[in-house]
Amino acid sequence: MHHIVVRALEIIASHRSNGIGIVAMKLAIAIIFIWIGMLKFVPYEADSITPFVANSPFMSFFYAHPGDYAAHLTKEGSLVPVQRVWQVANHTYAFSRGLGVVEFAIGVLTLAGLFSRWLGLIGVILAFATPFVTLSFLVTTPEAWVPALGDAEFGFPYLSGAGRLVLKDVAILAGAWLVIVDTARTIVIERSARRSAGAHTAGQVVHQAPPEHPQAAE
Repeated sequence: MHHIVVRALEIIASHRSNGIGIVAMKLAIAIIFIWIGMLKFVPYEADSITPFVANSPFMSFFYAHPGDYAAHLTKEGSLVPVQRVWQVANHTYAFSRGLGVVEFAIGVLTLAGLFSRWLGLIGVILAFATPFVTLSFLVTTPEAWVPALGDAEFGFPYLSGAGRLVLKDVAILAGAWLVIVDTARTIVIERSARRSAGAHTAGQVVHQAPPEHPQAAE
């Protein structure tokens, strides 16, 4: 039994296993950004991020009326034409589509890392940077915390559904960093190997060149 456990640990700790994990992480990050990026073109998703954007000092200027968002929130799956008109005037959907393009691009670049290390590196660096913005919503967005509606548990540390969704970006932050480190290490190793091979080839050429003989005196 002990031998089986040790062998299993050796397989898990192998270089191949690590490679599988890195590929899986790239795919996971790509799926998240591509899927959610595409959803940003759908009104219900654009509506759902309104509190985050309206309260963010980094994004609120994209909205025409960020201070009025609370009166125009709708539940997912519901259609309120009057609120939809307000969201259009607020530039909610225009901003969401722009954000969707950025997120989709990040996902595609990260996915391209399976074939191009440099494209993948750009994508995963952007994926790593994104949670720094989204996690700031825990500080700027009141809706990230359970409101005081009579229950004893509200405010910090009681995350609302929106807050719990944001908190998961910690995993993207950590996963993206692991991919960055692995990609950077691989690029450095490959560049070092090419330089060594080039220097070795140049040395062989010099070694094999015939010696020059001075002309015999006439």
